[in-house]
Amino acid sequence: MINESRADLLVEALPYIKNYQGATLVIKYGGHAMVDEALRDRFAQDVALLRFVGFNPVVVHGGGPQIDELLKTLKIDYHFVEGQRFTDEATMNVVEMVLCGRVGKDIVSRITRAGGGAIGLSGKDAGLIKAVRKRLTKAPVETDLSPEIIDIGLVGEPVKINVDLLRHLTSGGFIPVIAPVGVDEAGVTYNINADSVAAAVAVALSAARLILLTDVPGVLGPDGQLIERLGESQITELKRSGGISGGMLPKLDCCLSALRGGCKSASIIDGRVAHALLLEIFTDQGCGTEISANANVPSSSEKIPGDLSVS
Repeated sequence: MINESRADLLVEALPYIKNYQGATLVIKYGGHAMVDEALRDRFAQDVALLRFVGFNPVVVHGGGPQIDELLKTLKIDYHFVEGQRFTDEATMNVVEMVLCGRVGKDIVSRITRAGGGAIGLSGKDAGLIKAVRKRLTKAPVETDLSPEIIDIGLVGEPVKINVDLLRHLTSGGFIPVIAPVGVDEAGVTYNINADSVAAAVAVALSAARLILLTDVPGVLGPDGQLIERLGESQITELKRSGGISGGMLPKLDCCLSALRGGCKSASIIDGRVAHALLLEIFTDQGCGTEISANANVPSSSEKIPGDLSVS
C-alpha cells in the first residue's frame, strides 16, 4: 500500500527546493548532535542531501566537550571566565588539535561516506579567518571608574573571511567544514566561538540562511513554550523583560548580526531531533525558531518560502 503522507512530505519540500536552488546555507554544528553517534550520521546525511538537491552548504563546527575530554586526559587545568574558555598556549594547542584534527576530520569523513564531497578547513588555511584578540570588559561598581578589562587569553573574534576560497570550493561542488580557529596579522592563533564564526561566514557569503543547532527546541518564551518566529523588536522586548537569558542571548545576537549584515534568514533549531536540518529547511512547520530582522513578523507560525534563489 502506498503511503500518501510520505508523498505529501516530498510535495511540501518542492517550493523550498525550488527557491533555494544555488543558495548558500551556513550551518553551525554543535551540541548533542555532535556527540550522539546516530545523530552524527543523520547530520552528515542531511548535509550531503542538501548538496545533491542544489544547495551550497557550509558547515562551521564547535567541539567544547571533546576539548574538555582531552584537557582532562592530558591533565591540563582549564576554567571559564564570563562564560568564555580561558585559553592559554597549552589550551590553544589542545583546541587546535581537537577542532582541526579529530572533530573536523570525523565530520568530513561522515559527510564523505554519505556521498558529499566535504573538505576540512581551519582559519589558517589560505587565511580563511582573520581574527583579532577579544577583549571583555566589566562595568565597575562605582560609576566614576573605568571598565575593568578581563583577560581571557588567546580568544579571538573574526574580522575578515576569505570569501574567494569558500566560493571556489562551493562552486566546485565541495562542502567546506570549518573549524573556528583564526589567526591575526602577526600569525597568532586564536580560539573563536563557533556561533560568531558562522555568523561572519554567513555575512561574507551573503548566505540565504544561517542555521544554529542547539540542545533545546529553539527559543523558549517565559512560559517555557517554543516561539516559532521572532522579529528583532520581540527579541528586544524579551531581553528587556528577562524572558530570554543565559546562553540563548549570544546565539540570538549572532543571528541578528548575520541578518543585519545581509544574510536573508536565520534559525535556531533542535539538533537533538533526527534530520533536524531537513525538517527545518523543507517543511512548513520547521524544527525550531525562525529569526527575522524585521521589526514585525507575521502572526502565523507557518514559514513562507521566499524567493531565495541566486543568479
